[in-house]
Amino acid sequence: MRLVIKIFLTVILFINISFAQTLKGFVYELNEKNQKVPLVGTNLYWLNTQLGTTSDENGYFELKKFKSENQSELKLVVSYIGYKPDTLNISDDMDSIEVVLSINRELSEVVVTAASLSKFIDELDVKQTEVITSKELLKAACCNLAESFTTNASVDVQFQDAVIGAKQIQLLGLAGTYTQMMFENIPTLKGIGSTFGLNYVPGPWMTAISISKGASSVVNGYESITGQINIDYKKPDDVERFYFNAFQSSHYKTDLNANLSLQLNENLSTILLAHTDFITKTFDDDQDSFKDQPNVKQFNFFNRWKYNSLQGFESQFGVQVLNEERNGGQLRPTSSLNPDYQNKLYEININTKRLELFTKNGYVFNDEPYSSIGLILNAQRHQQNSLFGLRKYDADQKTFYANLLFTKEDEDNIHSVTLGASYVFDQYEEKFNGLDYFRKESRPGLFAEYKYAPTNLISVVPGLRFDFHNIYGTFFTPRIHLKINPDENTTLRVSAGKGYRSVNLFADNLNYLASSRQFILINQPTYEEAWNYGFNITHYLTIGYRDLRLTADFYRTDFIKQTVVDIDSDIRQVRFFNLSGKSYSNSYQIELGYELLKRLDVTAAFRYTDVRTQIGNQILTKPLVSRYKTLVTVSYANEERDWLFDSSFLLNGPGRVPSTSVNPVNYQVEDRFKSYLNINAQITKKVNYFDIYFGVENLTNFKQKNPIIAPDDPFGNYFDASLIWGPIDGRKFYFGLRMSIM
Repeated sequence: MRLVIKIFLTVILFINISFAQTLKGFVYELNEKNQKVPLVGTNLYWLNTQLGTTSDENGYFELKKFKSENQSELKLVVSYIGYKPDTLNISDDMDSIEVVLSINRELSEVVVTAASLSKFIDELDVKQTEVITSKELLKAACCNLAESFTTNASVDVQFQDAVIGAKQIQLLGLAGTYTQMMFENIPTLKGIGSTFGLNYVPGPWMTAISISKGASSVVNGYESITGQINIDYKKPDDVERFYFNAFQSSHYKTDLNANLSLQLNENLSTILLAHTDFITKTFDDDQDSFKDQPNVKQFNFFNRWKYNSLQGFESQFGVQVLNEERNGGQLRPTSSLNPDYQNKLYEININTKRLELFTKNGYVFNDEPYSSIGLILNAQRHQQNSLFGLRKYDADQKTFYANLLFTKEDEDNIHSVTLGASYVFDQYEEKFNGLDYFRKESRPGLFAEYKYAPTNLISVVPGLRFDFHNIYGTFFTPRIHLKINPDENTTLRVSAGKGYRSVNLFADNLNYLASSRQFILINQPTYEEAWNYGFNITHYLTIGYRDLRLTADFYRTDFIKQTVVDIDSDIRQVRFFNLSGKSYSNSYQIELGYELLKRLDVTAAFRYTDVRTQIGNQILTKPLVSRYKTLVTVSYANEERDWLFDSSFLLNGPGRVPSTSVNPVNYQVEDRFKSYLNINAQITKKVNYFDIYFGVENLTNFKQKNPIIAPDDPFGNYFDASLIWGPIDGRKFYFGLRMSIM
């Protein structure tokens, strides 16, 4: 631990004042043979500034980006004697371009080839926000949200148990229930929908994923404790008119996606997104009589509309419908020690129906161009019927969300304020083993957020909100974010804030139903409360005409009130009780990103987490979680960019497993697991409108041995499929075809 801290502090001290984020590229002209020839001495400068440069003898240039928070794109002027000057729009995530000037001595045509970053830190956001673009999502088998973080060091994804196929994210070392999931700033996939929610978001639907660590904005509610993950879907007015994707894996998973967008008139457009996936074949490679993966059949449709009055009013609205059947469990009965269950199959059946409607409306005041008002409405219905052997769990959740907000900025963007009111209603009806659980939560809220940015060097955003919960009383949520640019090369962010969440006992712990553990409620679960604070520093260095990006951060979460899930005290029980003592999480992370050679991008990251909770007189580390993670990703494209090669190397550190020493010897597992390596790779070939891709996951074929305890006696006292810390799937090959028509 001391060594990690020393390394962390050494890196921070190493960061000095040396380089800024830059735009780089080449300027060419075409000769009589239509060949590219470097154009020497081309003038390039940012519009309305004195910041500029000229291209060298190779046509190469690099220009420090001019930060201006009141515009979404930079404007680059390209000028050369005898050529007509032209102005190019440069987006914030664009790091390199290629400009080709025609030979006719008039700049009648400029061809710009841009190599935008596939993932980047949002430099304008006061919060630390990492954006994963659709370009990054194509580097792996991104069939759904659960598979979208393969190349991301901040977010972990692992199976919740060995039988139901559900995956859960972890951020800052804590379960995904402490991370607020958002669909374009609308809270979603919570409560009952959180267990399988990652499977409900198809990869081809997404255009970007924004990951914000630590305390987030108060505008979206009080539920983010470790951070927010905000998902952007494809929109009707995107350039893509038609899209099709077909995916097939060697584990018999089939995915089909089709998107169609239409511009009906100058005001109205729509897009239909359709997804289906199947796992129809069953297999049992480890010969434990249980399906290695459940059979799945999912149908998922999303239709959204966009209306723009062209006079200040804009509206988006849509509906999503999902139906999923998931069947797992035993392939063949085993001779149970209990005669009542002789030759009886241990079955797992989970059927889900989900309906979601939303509308987002905004108006910009014509007489006050820096003032706007917005209204967001969302309604969700989530039904789930589940059977785990002898245990039956049925749930029905109804949710309504409304958020009204008013934003006012001054002309110089020094001051801005957001005021608003929200209302959230959740109704839960749950039935577990014949017992009924019913809960209604109603919580109106008020919030205010102020931004002060006197210069480009400093921005501060304090915010607070009051929510009036019908069961738990008033929640007061203060949060603050600070961004400092000590120089144009370095950005320092600091954040602190409080968060709350209601506990959903069964939905949050559905994985323990796949075991013989008894649910013991020592205290009735209510809500959880925690502080989160941390800092992030981003710095750029120049090495060989290229930017080296270095980021380092530290975040700590301290729980004031928590429902402790204790699976250590008794291997045959899962106990729930209120925290009495300490519970915290420390997360340290360092990441480097660099274009090692032309079109060869490499990132390397190391993260160390320390998560501990007091149980009785002991402060125990969180079980089934790797203490550290090392991730290296490598991406290469040939000069024509029609061959793409992507790979990731993930080293997961060791961790702790709850003791099974009281079990019979043949039902015991080791109390610790060792570090293991996971390698993924993919090759993509672009041909006109088509992308053909082939890849492999878990190349080393590493699998957790005996992931199910007592599979030969699933109705007995020792059966447990919940102690999962590593991969349960072996090596998986896949191939696919994408077609996109603009």
